[in-house]
Amino acid sequence: MAELPDKAERFIDWYLEAVEVAGLTDKRYPVKGMNVWTPYGFQARRLLDGVLIRGIEATGSQAVEFPTLIPRTEFQKEKQHVKGFDEQVYWVTRGGATELDVPLVLRPTSETAMYPIFAIWIRSHRDLPLNVYQIVNVFRYETKTTRPFLRIREIHFFEEHTCQLTDDAAAARCRSNLDTFHDIAEALALPYVASRRPEWDKFPGAFYSIALDLPVGGARTLQVGTIHHYRENFSRPYEIRYEDLSGALQYVHQTTFGLSERLLGATVAVHGDRRGVVFPSSIAPYQVVIVPIVSQNSGPIALDAARALATRLRARDLRVHVDDSPDRPGAKYYLWESRGVPLRIEIGPREAAAGTVTAVNRLGEKKSLGPGPLEEPIIQALADFDTALSARARATFQQSFSVAHRLEELANSTTVRLVAWCGAEACGHQIEQAIEGAVLGVPEGPLPIDPGPPPGCIACGKTVDSKWALAGRPL
Repeated sequence: MAELPDKAERFIDWYLEAVEVAGLTDKRYPVKGMNVWTPYGFQARRLLDGVLIRGIEATGSQAVEFPTLIPRTEFQKEKQHVKGFDEQVYWVTRGGATELDVPLVLRPTSETAMYPIFAIWIRSHRDLPLNVYQIVNVFRYETKTTRPFLRIREIHFFEEHTCQLTDDAAAARCRSNLDTFHDIAEALALPYVASRRPEWDKFPGAFYSIALDLPVGGARTLQVGTIHHYRENFSRPYEIRYEDLSGALQYVHQTTFGLSERLLGATVAVHGDRRGVVFPSSIAPYQVVIVPIVSQNSGPIALDAARALATRLRARDLRVHVDDSPDRPGAKYYLWESRGVPLRIEIGPREAAAGTVTAVNRLGEKKSLGPGPLEEPIIQALADFDTALSARARATFQQSFSVAHRLEELANSTTVRLVAWCGAEACGHQIEQAIEGAVLGVPEGPLPIDPGPPPGCIACGKTVDSKWALAGRPL
């Protein structure tokens, strides 16, 4: 079977083929950028949702679901928000043959849908904090080239919205979101960097925005999520107020935390190779595929052993598939490797008789298991695979960053660059022009590599307030 294009040299071609070969989505739907979730891709998405839900509900956030349509009267209350989305929204102007008195927006995100109701729900300090989330589809008229999971027009979206008593409480919620995403990224074996976006690139209406970025080869980066601190920028136009202990009315301080199906695309982008997709066991539709090696003279012994093993593994809450199709073993191996299954178990007649199996993980590591009970060795093999996958991703992550000391070094960058930056917008734009990309911002927490103390700004040379910032080329 032919290998996929070289990932480092032809990333986009490689990515599109990897998604296609794995059968994660069908892009032939007659609306560009609105793709069909196939059974295999939908299962991966559902498992990803489970990771997000467990992470956020551990912090006390509760699920809600708000309507898809937003009246223009509510959408326009926050002018900065509208300015940020007015070129991306879909408008509904008719219901059947009737022109609507108030046009409706298909939600591009849910601030303007939720906040009029928050103003009803919140009356007293006893109603706070309010921490709720929903997983819904949002719609944005993407004008650039669409790509499955990465740049689309109907987006499967996770969004937490919170209301807090004070600015400090809102900042604490943002830090909690960072901790939650750390756990999510660990489950997906995805190294990332969290950066506070520069003022000109923050979310419209935000006091500050923290973006969650992954390097995906060369100087390219993929933003998979954001955390926003709004202060009172939305609570004032939507009149979300509470009565404090003295009886005075105070505006709430708000935050949001947004993630999307880009996380699935990021998993493909970071872990995949020339054989196709590689799934961590947390979101693999099948964690184990068992391939019985059947010959004309061996009878059903291998198939019976495969089915019996699958039953025992399912009793241990593993997602298992027995490939008893008539295809040749080599074709089966190729199929499940391209679809990213973490562990393949091969059982031939001799192995079935001996109570052993051959285990091959998606990274190519092969070992014999048994004789004796096989459940624990297989569970351990899955854990070992996840550990190895995480280590491989971390090693690649470390190699994806380098330091630049002069603007001239940014041209034709083959890594994401750490640059000293004074924080001035004019200097930031000089950096962006030199790298033909963007200033991603100042990292929150540890830097991805240790560059030492920052020297003077790479653009103006000033040492006052100079900090390390990241510059790259967002996909």
